[in-house]
Amino acid sequence: MIDQRTVLGIIPARGGSKRIPRKNLQLVLGKPLIAWTIEEAKKSSYIDRLILSTEDGEIIRVARELGCEVPFVRPAELARDETLGIEPVLHALHQLPLYDYVVLLQPTSPLRTFVDIDACIQKCARANSPACVSVTKCRENPSRMLRLSNDERLIPLLPEMARQLPSQQFPEFYRLNGAVYVALTIWLQKARSFIAEGTLGYSMPWERSLDIDTEEDLKEFQDQLTKREVISWPLSD
Repeated sequence: MIDQRTVLGIIPARGGSKRIPRKNLQLVLGKPLIAWTIEEAKKSSYIDRLILSTEDGEIIRVARELGCEVPFVRPAELARDETLGIEPVLHALHQLPLYDYVVLLQPTSPLRTFVDIDACIQKCARANSPACVSVTKCRENPSRMLRLSNDERLIPLLPEMARQLPSQQFPEFYRLNGAVYVALTIWLQKARSFIAEGTLGYSMPWERSLDIDTEEDLKEFQDQLTKREVISWPLSD
């Protein structure tokens, strides 16, 4: 709860995945991928109820073993490749009404921490904004990006910024990193998107902004965790 308003946390985790089979149950350092998000979400100071939405029986079993509530089975038609990401959230809000805020936490962003979760909720509530989503600074500035026309001529991606400028004068650009989405439930049910007029951005460093979509991303996640463990090991005498 924040400012006397209740908060529902939703972790969506369908069973199918094209690029990484059974992605949400892939083991990373001995734990299924969904565990990393469940563990951090349970540390939140503001989430009153944390649930997982899935159509998959094995994911339901694993989530419950990890201490995450699964109060309903998601309809199979809301777990297809073409299903829009907002649909499972709206379905969950229909099943569990009366919460003031909803927080969407995708398990494919396992490096986000409970500090990120709570800071995003705080920013949304304290600014009296309808929504706040996590973003990260673009590592490659779109001001320098080009596209090829049909006759292979170079065209600036952002024509209004095509003139030459020192790199330090380029504006900063941000992209969604998929880690945290917060919104007022009544507003979200009308807008049907977390991104609309009035949505705030919560900036996260790229080191915590990994979005797992491929086997290479999964390996990078494991490599980052391994590096963290090495750094935290005490030095020998």
